[in-house]
Amino acid sequence: MPFPPSRAIPAALLAALLLATPLAGISPAAAATAAASSAHAERVLLRDAVAALLTGKESRDGYQRSSFRHWIDADRDGCSTRYEVLIEEAVSPPEVDADCVLTGGSWHSYYDDVIVERASGLDVDHVISVPATQM
Repeated sequence: MPFPPSRAIPAALLAALLLATPLAGISPAAAATAAASSAHAERVLLRDAVAALLTGKESRDGYQRSSFRHWIDADRDGCSTRYEVLIEEAVSPPEVDADCVLTGGSWHSYYDDVIVERASGLDVDHVISVPATQM
């Protein structure tokens, strides 16, 4: 599935996202203020925004998943927010049982333009891996 041409994000928002990472040395609040102050935001296609991201080698040294809160079911419908996002974003919908266990399905990764067929292979809550933020 190609990148959807209609998916565009304001350049100021892209800049805020890129600058809000710990590696950039700017606080998220300052980045958000800078993004909000742009009255005439330029629009950037998602594929171009992704292509502009810097990549690097990830280190999981010091990372402990237990340090981060688990998913919640805020609307109390039996599915955690993670599963709700996976169901909504699937290009081929998974089967969902009464306990919200997902079977099958597939998802398109905009970041490397591949189809992912295991929900466990996806992070839906962040662009930068959590271990990479622990630098």
